[in-house]
Amino acid sequence: MRALCLAICLSVSALPAWANARVTLLMDALKVTEVVSILRAEGLSYAQTLDADMLNGQGGAFWTSQVDRIYDAERIEETVRAALEAGLEEEEIEAALAFFTSERGTRIVRLENAARTAMADPEVDEAAREIYESLRDSDGPLVQLVSHYIDVNDLLERNVSGAMSANYQFYKGLSDGRFMRRSDADILDEVWAQQDDIRTDTESWLHGFLLMAYQPLPLEDMQAYVDYSASPEGQALNAALFEGFETVYRDLSYALGRAVALNAAGDEI
Repeated sequence: MRALCLAICLSVSALPAWANARVTLLMDALKVTEVVSILRAEGLSYAQTLDADMLNGQGGAFWTSQVDRIYDAERIEETVRAALEAGLEEEEIEAALAFFTSERGTRIVRLENAARTAMADPEVDEAAREIYESLRDSDGPLVQLVSHYIDVNDLLERNVSGAMSANYQFYKGLSDGRFMRRSDADILDEVWAQQDDIRTDTESWLHGFLLMAYQPLPLEDMQAYVDYSASPEGQALNAALFEGFETVYRDLSYALGRAVALNAAGDEI
């Protein structure tokens, strides 16, 4: 209910004009439009897998149109914007702008997005994970800084929690759409049973992705990024971004579950 409450509060009490403008600048600095485009591409690819695995490849144009509406880029961006506006104070917005509009911050965002795009290729994904496995016990400075960055931002736990929540919403969508008959308790049991596998996969992907992204970055820039992330302002930005994107993934996952159920019902008819 928290996301709904935020939406209601924002509609009742609009933020000052300066705040809206500064959040727009921050979203530009963080290249949120580009991030959403990457997320959408990942979602469309995942939808093809769902079509093959759950709809016997028979989704067709109706499935494609549903998925296209579900991954509406403008709606996703607005969800992220709402979380940033609700979660950040003026000084936190200014600190984020100062960091991410600098040459260092701009390069970090560019490297992150390039690595995320590259990881969509299964061969690149596997190679990045293998590099992490070969380095995971290393005391190399980049490996240590990446591990510290993950710890500072609680990235592993947040991503595991987010993945489990998204899985729950997907199964809930399937159940509400009568694709399968399961109680909430049964769905929760199934999701919790996946926790260890999700954690293992997330740890491997997260480290592989970040090592790939930050490998070209000078160590002093990486240290500065860790230092900013550990500051109160950096922690506030991290929390706001997670709030926004976790809301996005929960909504998308539920919608996909309902869409699978709708298409399966249509096939039966």
